[in-house]
Amino acid sequence: MSTPASILPSGHRPEPRPATPQPAARVAPLDESLVDGIRRRLGEWATDLRDAEQRTPWAVIALLTGLLVYSYWPGLLNARSSWDNPQYSHGWIVPLCTAALLFWWRQPIGTVTSSARATGLGLLVASFVLRLVCARFSIVTIDMYTFVPALAGVFLMAGGWGVFKWAWAPIATLIFMYPLPDEATRYLLGPLQTLATMMSTYALQTVGLDAYREGNKIVLGDSQVLGVVDACSGLRMLTIFVWLALMIVLIGGGEWWENLVIAASAIPIALIVNATRITVTGVMYTINPEWAEKIFHDWAGYFMMPMALGLLFFLQALLKYMVVTEELTPAAVVGGGRPTAATTGTARAARAGGVVPIAARPESPGKSG
Repeated sequence: MSTPASILPSGHRPEPRPATPQPAARVAPLDESLVDGIRRRLGEWATDLRDAEQRTPWAVIALLTGLLVYSYWPGLLNARSSWDNPQYSHGWIVPLCTAALLFWWRQPIGTVTSSARATGLGLLVASFVLRLVCARFSIVTIDMYTFVPALAGVFLMAGGWGVFKWAWAPIATLIFMYPLPDEATRYLLGPLQTLATMMSTYALQTVGLDAYREGNKIVLGDSQVLGVVDACSGLRMLTIFVWLALMIVLIGGGEWWENLVIAASAIPIALIVNATRITVTGVMYTINPEWAEKIFHDWAGYFMMPMALGLLFFLQALLKYMVVTEELTPAAVVGGGRPTAATTGTARAARAGGVVPIAARPESPGKSG
């Protein structure tokens, strides 16, 4: 039995359906001020919300986020109560910085694929399953942590992979608004106290003082005893500074290896600054114990964070001077010369997401004769 002939003319094939156009990512001008950037982003968001294809996903994200906040309200109140502890006094600023980054990095919502919806729903289901397990065994801190992946699942399910690409990192930093689990605090506190005592004792011996360690105490000379208590372990400095280092990585716009070095240096810098405080306190004890106890020890905490940030910014500048990346553009290669400052700066600006002025763009290479 013969098959029916095609009704289409010979050689004709049906044209494929055009793909749904994705909204172009918006970039900021290089010379835009902070106020101008806020105004421009507010205007862009207001324009997007007039479009039903943009307004509906954002309405779903807002609705599901509100339901999550309502569901996790007891855990959020527990996190709020932990901010009264000096160790987590930075917790209140974490959600504010997350909201600011989400607003600053926001891009138009494109097509939401079925894989994005399935993965986002999977994150939500996994978060609630883990929450049920934590409720069964009374694990309060881990139960609070599940809010973060659940919120990421909401953005992924309603906004797609395009939204998740720029939103996951700010959402992940919300983990720092919660206190550490009791087990982690217990296992970290002792080793940090011992490490701070050892580093400070070695530093005091290096500057020529008679010092030796007895447990978590530093004996200076024959009579002065400097105790490294829980508050001097550096755990508070560690939790705050690691979050600050990650925020610098997010907004710094550096190379991946620079971000990796900066993130890895956060813990050593925090330990060095804490040991410096104990060492200087020990030196002042040999000069005037009253000054060391009532003046320096009480006020030194206000100088630890600026000192740590100064070391971090110094490391960031040092990395830029130690490793020079030469990015060759086609115009520089055809010309046979080294890349100029204009071409290198253009490439760096493009990598950072800025708009390159027309006058600074390298011209297309012409055909050589």
